[in-house]
Amino acid sequence: MAVSARAQQTPNAGERVDVELVLAADVSLSMDSEERRFQREGYIKALNSPEVLAAIVEGGWGRIALTYVEWAGEDSQTIIVPWTLIDSAATMKGFTDRISDTPSRAYHRTSISAVLEFSAALFDANGFRGMRRVIDVSGDGPNNQGRPVTESRDRIVAQGITINGLPVMIRAPGSGFFDIADLDRYYEHCVIGGPQSFIMPAVGWDGFALAVRRKLLLEIALKPDQPVIMLAQAQTESRPPPDCLVGERIWRDRGWRFDTP
Repeated sequence: MAVSARAQQTPNAGERVDVELVLAADVSLSMDSEERRFQREGYIKALNSPEVLAAIVEGGWGRIALTYVEWAGEDSQTIIVPWTLIDSAATMKGFTDRISDTPSRAYHRTSISAVLEFSAALFDANGFRGMRRVIDVSGDGPNNQGRPVTESRDRIVAQGITINGLPVMIRAPGSGFFDIADLDRYYEHCVIGGPQSFIMPAVGWDGFALAVRRKLLLEIALKPDQPVIMLAQAQTESRPPPDCLVGERIWRDRGWRFDTP
């Protein structure tokens, strides 16, 4: 059963782990029920992969702290699985079983800024002490509600929290009212931040679990399973940076079409 942040039961205070990791998955209405199912299955498959499990147990402490959140609009964040100590295949299986056993629901709007702030608050008094604190956010569109995403990102990064991104680039650009071209560049310039932050685009559902697995390996072990990884780079591109308020502008121009914002 999904629980609120305040309802979480904390484990032993200050238990040492290699990383405290929030997995934040988009369930806005731009994803239909089949796409939400693919997303969950991708996370479950990646989390239970031998490579990810080996990276966990081979870490300095041999364990991580993990929580799984689904999100959409400014007031739509749900903790699907609260903070859990992961130190074996059995504890990971229990974690992912709770993901699969919880009904999925979609919500209106997309507020990356709100889920970043919600996720950052989850580190407070969670009962763990990680060498790193990481928010791993996946989504298929830009921020269109709440505080500007760059404001939230900068405030969270200043707390020593790293934000990584998995832009979900499944449909052709322009196939939906609120889709944008180059979602990966938007995530790179507007969403991620902090030490060793990176994006890992998922192009097509067939490659979603693979992208999640590669991202988890970087987040847990700080090393890729393959040398070709799309890391955040210095802004040396010849193109101008993307508009970090593009989602808000699109909603302002097109949102009137929808009865329920």
